[in-house]
Amino acid sequence: MSQMNRRRALQLLAALGTTGFVAACGSDGDGESTADRGPIKIGLITPQAGGFKSIGDDITNGFQLFLDLHDQRLGGHPVELLTADEGDTAKTGKAAVEGLLKQGVLALTGVVNSAVMVGIRDTVEQARVPLIGSNASPSSLQSVFYIWRTSYVLDEAGRALGRYLRDQLPANGRIAIIMPENVGSPDVVRGFRQEFGATDPRIGDPVTYTNATANPGKTTYASDITKALAKKPTAVFCFFAGAAAVEFIKQLREKFAGPIYAPGFLTEGTVLENLKDNALGIQTALNYSADLNNTSNRVFASAYRKKYQVTPTTYAMASYDAAQVLDQAIQLTGGKPTPQQVNLALGKIGQIDSPRGIWQFNQPRTPQQKWYLREVQRDGQVMSNVLINELATLG
Repeated sequence: MSQMNRRRALQLLAALGTTGFVAACGSDGDGESTADRGPIKIGLITPQAGGFKSIGDDITNGFQLFLDLHDQRLGGHPVELLTADEGDTAKTGKAAVEGLLKQGVLALTGVVNSAVMVGIRDTVEQARVPLIGSNASPSSLQSVFYIWRTSYVLDEAGRALGRYLRDQLPANGRIAIIMPENVGSPDVVRGFRQEFGATDPRIGDPVTYTNATANPGKTTYASDITKALAKKPTAVFCFFAGAAAVEFIKQLREKFAGPIYAPGFLTEGTVLENLKDNALGIQTALNYSADLNNTSNRVFASAYRKKYQVTPTTYAMASYDAAQVLDQAIQLTGGKPTPQQVNLALGKIGQIDSPRGIWQFNQPRTPQQKWYLREVQRDGQVMSNVLINELATLG
């Protein structure tokens, strides 16, 4: 093993654990030093303005952190990271993808909005360039060959909480379901009903759908909340993220002091900073918690806090893993990778030693992974999503 490869292997061992080490050493047989590998371009697509900007920033930070820990390389190749603004519609997302493809990217990653992900599907598939989506996506994204996801499919969050609340909610309890009218909400509701029991009278009321804007005002949800609370529920199940999550919880707390359950996006990132005491006690299901006790998470969370002065989110973690799987796939292709070779290699990398715990891609190209229950608690002067227990393995 050359000096360069030995140093590379040690770096991967420190940052990724043994899975990364094996992947790094596996291609030594091609006889090519990583020093001889030419630069590659990776396209990163995120919203750069609006209500989802904070999520996009986390995704950018997670990917960049992996590069920082690996000499700005993926698979031994120096990386030029090209960014594009996905905007807030399928049209703007498609324009972002097309612009990056024209610049000759080897692979794409990012994408926050589910509507954008669905809207760019055909463009990505026809271009035959792999996209590693690093945010949750809808179940309607089926039969794809070049689209992979390192986050999760949206119905899984509903399934994880449905199974838990089915046993926790009292026999005389009642849940009000409140969701934005967007692409992902039907998945969340379907997954929740599937595990809780579709005919269970405790969730027998119709779902209350609200405005789907990412930039709500101070009264955007007021009338819908009043409607949902009319039948005196004992708990609320909802699905919001970013700026919409902040406004929804503030408006809900003006009228409801009971338990709130949601997919983990509700309390991720800057949401907690803005909600403060309004977030206390909210329980969420997610594929990641920053206080998970494993080697990969200790490396990731420590490095993330040191660089960005904040606790990492699931968005950052999934993007870090997007970089990790690209690193391993590109390593497997040898010295002159093509998008098609990278795409085939993605199916061969096996288990990923991730900050969330060990996971691997399933047949639909999404993670098979553990889900965790978290509760917002006070940690000194800071609100934190505290890990309560493991809920299920899904995917």
